[in-house]
Amino acid sequence: MARDTSQRDANRDPITGAPGSHPVGVGVGGVAGGVAAGALAGTVFGPIGTLIGAAAGTIAGAAAGKGVAERIDPTGEVEYWRTAAPTRPYYTGEYDFQRDYAGVYQAGAVARGEYPNESWEDAERRLQARWDADRGDSRLDWERARPAAQDAWERADRTYNAYAWSDDTYSRRFEAADYRKDGDEYDDYRPAYRYGTYARGEYADRDWDDNLASDLERGWDRFKGSSRLTWERAKHAVADAFTLDRQRPH
Repeated sequence: MARDTSQRDANRDPITGAPGSHPVGVGVGGVAGGVAAGALAGTVFGPIGTLIGAAAGTIAGAAAGKGVAERIDPTGEVEYWRTAAPTRPYYTGEYDFQRDYAGVYQAGAVARGEYPNESWEDAERRLQARWDADRGDSRLDWERARPAAQDAWERADRTYNAYAWSDDTYSRRFEAADYRKDGDEYDDYRPAYRYGTYARGEYADRDWDDNLASDLERGWDRFKGSSRLTWERAKHAVADAFTLDRQRPH
């Protein structure tokens, strides 16, 4: 009797249950083109991506000891590359983005989360070894697929490094923050700090002011996850991160 694989094959987001989001063994031919997870996670096509879990207010397992794995939002990453791919030197109109490239970008992004302690060279060997099984309908051989996979891996690497820097920096600054109140917990502020880090990349040409705060307020409900902070309380931490992120090694 055949097993019911509908839930597995739907590739459901671990937070929303939306199909096409959760990075588990998706072949190239099965990549979703929608932005269901990206919309929840506040994904915008910026210099760094968003993390499933990070944007939803959960905590990095290694940092917080709670065993919660964070992953790049692969659906949002595919949508980013849909716009960015044609600007890359290896991209050719001979191939179709959705059929041939989308799954390559997804695989590269997901690999950064699957192999967090490995270099691109190590991850590449793993991806290459399973490419024929995972490529689905893609007409790209590995030599043509490799630059796109590396691009996606490196973008994901920048994302993880940016949020790791944010966590390390603000977990310490939070203790002395003038906006902290008795009973406040860092877990509630973590998404706010990360939102500020993310916004710094998205609005690099802007300074913090009331207009920017108003723009970011509209995204807070998507980005806050389980944080109990209202925007009025969160915005101070967002502003803190947005301003200090200028000092982050990019």
